[in-house]
Amino acid sequence: MIDAAIWVGYAWADEPRNQAVVMATGDDKEQVSKAAEELANHFWKVREEFEFVAPTATLEESLEMAFASKEQPFIISDMGDNPTAGGAGDVTWTLQELLARPEFQSEKGPSLIYASIPGPELVAKAVEVGVGGKVDALAGAAIDDRFAPPLRLKGTIMAIEHGDRHAETEVVVKIGSANVIVTKKRKPYHKEADFTRLGLNPKETDIVVVKIGYLVPELYDMRKGWIMALTPGGVDQDLERLGYKRINRPMFPLDKDMKAPDLSAKLVALSHELR
Repeated sequence: MIDAAIWVGYAWADEPRNQAVVMATGDDKEQVSKAAEELANHFWKVREEFEFVAPTATLEESLEMAFASKEQPFIISDMGDNPTAGGAGDVTWTLQELLARPEFQSEKGPSLIYASIPGPELVAKAVEVGVGGKVDALAGAAIDDRFAPPLRLKGTIMAIEHGDRHAETEVVVKIGSANVIVTKKRKPYHKEADFTRLGLNPKETDIVVVKIGYLVPELYDMRKGWIMALTPGGVDQDLERLGYKRINRPMFPLDKDMKAPDLSAKLVALSHELR
């Protein structure tokens, strides 16, 4: 035996080849087959036990937790559109829901930072108007508009920063009690300096919403509360609503009552034996 491993697969790729595989490698067919079958059977046996290693909730539930929190910041992961996991990074659904909440309508409401949404049209207008001016333009949903259309953002320009190697230009728009970061190009916000360079202080903000999944260490250390919101997007963690069309069915967990698959070993020749 040289190696034995579980290849989990990429759950968000709607491709026939996308599925979990147990792969054992070696030059002893009996040992390789035995190891592969033992591991595969164990993998199948514990299929109901897999769960998130961090708390998850709907966006509405996440906001209720954030409103109830007494410490700053409460961080919400907008993880369905996480660009570091393959999401487009421009889904407007979560931001649309946030700005529709009455809690954020007034400047006296809970302080909120939303990071971020790409909107080159808005950025261009903001640069023309300048800090302190008003902007009214569309942002987001240029790539992924399946869940919400481009969002009209109307507010006061609080900051404009050029030169970021990912975003190129960043603009902070104040809408009610929310500071919305709009970028020329999409950018994940991972560290405190990403905010402070824009004049924002996430440690003294009630709620910080980031397009990310599991928090990177600096954000994790910063948080006083945290939840991963099951939001829609290209990397939606609620797999059953992704709408697969091309994967091989049945497949767990989409088909929970499926019969046990054939878990007998399939032998593949070594590379030098292939003809």
